[in-house]
Amino acid sequence: MTHPILISPSILSADFARLGEEVRAIDEAGCDWIHIDVMDGHFVPNITIGPAVVKALRPHSQKPFDVHLMISPVDPYLDAFVQAGADIITVHPEAGPHIHRTVQHIKSLGVKAGVVLNPGTPAKMLDYLIDDVDLILVMSVNPGFGGQSFIENQLRKIEAIRKMIDKSGRDIRLQVDGGIDLTTAPRAIAAGADVLVAGTATFRGGQSAYADNIRQLRGG
Repeated sequence: MTHPILISPSILSADFARLGEEVRAIDEAGCDWIHIDVMDGHFVPNITIGPAVVKALRPHSQKPFDVHLMISPVDPYLDAFVQAGADIITVHPEAGPHIHRTVQHIKSLGVKAGVVLNPGTPAKMLDYLIDDVDLILVMSVNPGFGGQSFIENQLRKIEAIRKMIDKSGRDIRLQVDGGIDLTTAPRAIAAGADVLVAGTATFRGGQSAYADNIRQLRGG
Protein backbone atom coordinates (compact mmCIF):
# COMPACT_ATOMS: atom_id res chain seq x y z
CA MET A 1 0.00 0.00 0.00
CA THR A 2 1.64 3.21 -1.22
CA HIS A 3 1.22 6.37 0.82
CA PRO A 4 2.18 9.97 0.07
CA ILE A 5 5.16 11.20 2.06
CA LEU A 6 4.10 13.01 5.22
CA ILE A 7 6.23 15.50 7.17
CA SER A 8 5.79 15.65 10.94
CA PRO A 9 8.00 18.46 12.31
CA SER A 10 9.32 17.87 15.81
CA ILE A 11 8.53 20.86 17.99
CA LEU A 12 11.55 19.88 20.10
CA SER A 13 13.48 22.19 17.74
CA ALA A 14 10.95 25.04 17.92
CA ASP A 15 11.29 28.22 19.96
CA PHE A 16 9.78 27.11 23.28
CA ALA A 17 9.20 30.72 24.33
CA ARG A 18 6.52 31.01 21.62
CA LEU A 19 5.45 27.44 21.05
CA GLY A 20 1.84 28.16 20.06
CA GLU A 21 3.00 30.59 17.38
CA GLU A 22 5.53 28.03 16.11
CA VAL A 23 2.84 25.33 15.84
CA ARG A 24 0.64 27.70 13.85
CA ALA A 25 3.58 28.56 11.60
CA ILE A 26 4.44 24.96 10.69
CA ASP A 27 0.74 24.22 10.16
CA GLU A 28 0.46 27.15 7.72
CA ALA A 29 3.75 26.09 6.10
CA GLY A 30 2.16 22.81 5.04
CA CYS A 31 3.20 20.17 7.54
CA ASP A 32 1.02 17.05 7.73
CA TRP A 33 1.33 16.10 11.40
CA ILE A 34 2.88 17.81 14.43
CA HIS A 35 5.38 15.63 16.28
CA ILE A 36 5.47 16.14 20.04
CA ASP A 37 8.38 14.55 21.90
CA VAL A 38 7.58 13.79 25.53
CA MET A 39 10.63 12.98 27.66
CA ASP A 40 10.80 12.26 31.37
CA GLY A 41 14.49 12.44 32.33
CA HIS A 42 14.25 8.77 33.32
CA PHE A 43 13.53 6.67 30.22
CA VAL A 44 15.63 9.16 28.22
CA PRO A 45 18.19 11.72 29.46
CA ASN A 46 16.11 14.84 28.98
CA ILE A 47 12.87 16.44 30.20
CA THR A 48 10.47 18.18 27.85
CA ILE A 49 6.71 18.64 28.24
CA GLY A 50 3.60 17.02 29.68
CA PRO A 51 -0.13 16.84 28.93
CA ALA A 52 -0.79 20.42 30.05
CA VAL A 53 1.40 21.81 27.26
CA VAL A 54 -0.19 19.49 24.68
CA LYS A 55 -3.60 20.75 25.79
CA ALA A 56 -2.44 24.37 25.55
CA LEU A 57 -1.15 23.79 22.00
CA ARG A 58 -4.26 21.99 20.76
CA PRO A 59 -6.23 25.14 19.77
CA HIS A 60 -3.33 26.32 17.59
CA SER A 61 -3.69 23.62 14.91
CA GLN A 62 -6.18 21.12 13.54
CA LYS A 63 -3.37 18.91 12.21
CA PRO A 64 -2.94 15.50 13.87
CA PHE A 65 -0.85 15.62 17.05
CA ASP A 66 1.71 12.83 16.75
CA VAL A 67 2.76 12.28 20.38
CA HIS A 68 5.90 10.22 20.98
CA LEU A 69 6.05 9.12 24.63
CA MET A 70 9.60 8.55 25.85
CA ILE A 71 8.50 7.97 29.43
CA SER A 72 8.50 5.02 31.79
CA PRO A 73 6.20 3.75 33.10
CA VAL A 74 4.07 4.89 30.17
CA ASP A 75 0.69 3.30 30.95
CA PRO A 76 -0.44 5.70 33.73
CA TYR A 77 -0.20 8.70 31.36
CA LEU A 78 -1.95 7.43 28.23
CA ASP A 79 -5.40 8.73 29.17
CA ALA A 80 -4.06 12.19 30.05
CA PHE A 81 -2.34 12.66 26.68
CA VAL A 82 -5.44 11.56 24.77
CA GLN A 83 -7.58 13.94 26.82
CA ALA A 84 -5.05 16.69 26.08
CA GLY A 85 -5.56 16.25 22.34
CA ALA A 86 -3.21 13.53 21.03
CA ASP A 87 -4.37 11.89 17.78
CA ILE A 88 -1.54 9.35 17.56
CA ILE A 89 0.43 7.93 20.47
CA THR A 90 3.66 6.01 19.97
CA VAL A 91 5.28 4.04 22.78
CA HIS A 92 8.45 2.00 23.29
CA PRO A 93 8.28 -1.74 24.07
CA GLU A 94 10.83 -1.10 26.84
CA ALA A 95 8.67 1.54 28.56
CA GLY A 96 6.11 -0.77 30.13
CA PRO A 97 5.84 -4.39 31.17
CA HIS A 98 3.27 -5.41 28.51
CA ILE A 99 3.53 -3.61 25.16
CA HIS A 100 0.57 -5.47 23.64
CA ARG A 101 -1.70 -4.38 26.49
CA THR A 102 -0.41 -0.81 26.16
CA VAL A 103 -1.24 -0.75 22.43
CA GLN A 104 -4.70 -2.16 23.12
CA HIS A 105 -5.35 0.52 25.73
CA ILE A 106 -4.29 3.33 23.38
CA LYS A 107 -6.67 2.03 20.72
CA SER A 108 -9.49 1.72 23.27
CA LEU A 109 -9.13 5.48 23.83
CA GLY A 110 -10.06 6.11 20.21
CA VAL A 111 -6.68 7.23 18.83
CA LYS A 112 -4.05 5.61 16.62
CA ALA A 113 -1.39 3.48 18.33
CA GLY A 114 2.22 3.13 17.30
CA VAL A 115 5.31 1.26 18.45
CA VAL A 116 8.78 2.85 18.52
CA LEU A 117 11.95 0.86 17.90
CA ASN A 118 15.18 2.32 19.29
CA PRO A 119 18.39 1.78 17.26
CA GLY A 120 19.22 -1.36 19.27
CA THR A 121 15.65 -2.77 19.22
CA PRO A 122 15.22 -5.39 16.46
CA ALA A 123 12.47 -5.40 13.86
CA LYS A 124 11.54 -8.85 15.14
CA MET A 125 9.98 -7.12 18.15
CA LEU A 126 7.02 -6.44 15.84
CA ASP A 127 6.23 -10.08 15.05
CA TYR A 128 3.24 -10.27 17.38
CA LEU A 129 2.33 -6.57 17.32
CA ILE A 130 2.03 -5.72 13.64
CA ASP A 131 -1.61 -6.83 13.47
CA ASP A 132 -2.56 -4.22 16.08
CA VAL A 133 -0.55 -1.09 15.29
CA ASP A 134 -1.33 1.85 13.01
CA LEU A 135 2.20 3.23 12.97
CA ILE A 136 5.76 1.97 13.39
CA LEU A 137 8.43 4.53 14.27
CA VAL A 138 12.08 3.70 13.64
CA MET A 139 14.47 5.82 15.67
CA SER A 140 17.52 6.60 13.55
CA VAL A 141 19.22 8.18 16.58
CA ASN A 142 19.12 7.20 20.23
CA PRO A 143 16.16 9.05 21.77
CA GLY A 144 16.60 11.93 24.19
CA PHE A 145 18.08 14.83 22.24
CA GLY A 146 17.49 16.71 19.01
CA GLY A 147 20.19 17.46 16.46
CA GLN A 148 21.89 14.05 16.41
CA SER A 149 23.42 12.34 13.36
CA PHE A 150 21.56 9.63 11.44
CA ILE A 151 22.61 6.04 12.30
CA GLU A 152 23.23 4.35 8.96
CA ASN A 153 22.36 0.77 9.90
CA GLN A 154 18.78 1.78 10.62
CA LEU A 155 18.17 1.86 6.86
CA ARG A 156 18.32 -1.95 6.86
CA LYS A 157 15.73 -2.01 9.64
CA ILE A 158 13.45 0.35 7.70
CA GLU A 159 13.72 -1.95 4.68
CA ALA A 160 12.93 -5.03 6.80
CA ILE A 161 9.90 -3.37 8.39
CA ARG A 162 8.62 -2.17 5.02
CA LYS A 163 8.59 -5.82 3.88
CA MET A 164 6.75 -6.83 7.06
CA ILE A 165 4.12 -4.13 6.52
CA ASP A 166 3.63 -5.03 2.86
CA LYS A 167 3.28 -8.70 3.76
CA SER A 168 0.67 -7.89 6.41
CA GLY A 169 -1.53 -6.07 3.90
CA ARG A 170 -2.48 -3.59 6.62
CA ASP A 171 -2.62 0.20 6.38
CA ILE A 172 0.38 0.94 8.61
CA ARG A 173 2.50 4.07 8.41
CA LEU A 174 6.31 3.71 8.65
CA GLN A 175 7.86 6.73 10.34
CA VAL A 176 11.53 7.63 10.81
CA ASP A 177 12.86 10.06 13.41
CA GLY A 178 16.41 11.24 13.97
CA GLY A 179 18.97 13.06 11.85
CA ILE A 180 16.48 13.62 9.02
CA ASP A 181 17.70 16.30 6.61
CA LEU A 182 17.90 16.86 2.86
CA THR A 183 20.56 14.14 2.54
CA THR A 184 19.03 11.44 4.74
CA ALA A 185 15.34 12.07 3.93
CA PRO A 186 15.47 10.60 0.39
CA ARG A 187 17.45 7.62 1.67
CA ALA A 188 14.86 6.90 4.38
CA ILE A 189 12.08 7.21 1.79
CA ALA A 190 13.92 4.88 -0.59
CA ALA A 191 14.21 2.33 2.23
CA GLY A 192 10.44 2.41 2.72
CA ALA A 193 9.57 5.25 5.12
CA ASP A 194 6.46 7.31 4.38
CA VAL A 195 6.43 9.67 7.40
CA LEU A 196 9.48 11.78 8.26
CA VAL A 197 10.02 13.49 11.60
CA ALA A 198 12.31 16.48 11.19
CA GLY A 199 13.13 19.01 13.86
CA THR A 200 16.27 20.95 13.03
CA ALA A 201 15.70 20.63 9.26
CA THR A 202 12.18 22.07 9.54
CA PHE A 203 12.84 24.92 11.93
CA ARG A 204 16.15 26.21 10.53
CA GLY A 205 16.05 29.64 8.96
CA GLY A 206 13.07 31.05 10.87
CA GLN A 207 9.37 31.04 10.07
CA SER A 208 9.76 32.45 6.56
CA ALA A 209 11.77 29.33 5.64
CA TYR A 210 9.44 26.66 7.09
CA ALA A 211 7.33 26.12 3.95
CA ASP A 212 10.37 25.66 1.74
CA ASN A 213 12.07 23.42 4.31
CA ILE A 214 8.99 21.15 4.46
CA ARG A 215 8.66 21.08 0.66
CA GLN A 216 12.30 20.07 0.21
CA LEU A 217 12.07 17.33 2.85
CA ARG A 218 9.06 15.91 1.06
CA GLY A 219 11.15 15.76 -2.11
CA GLY A 220 9.24 18.50 -3.90
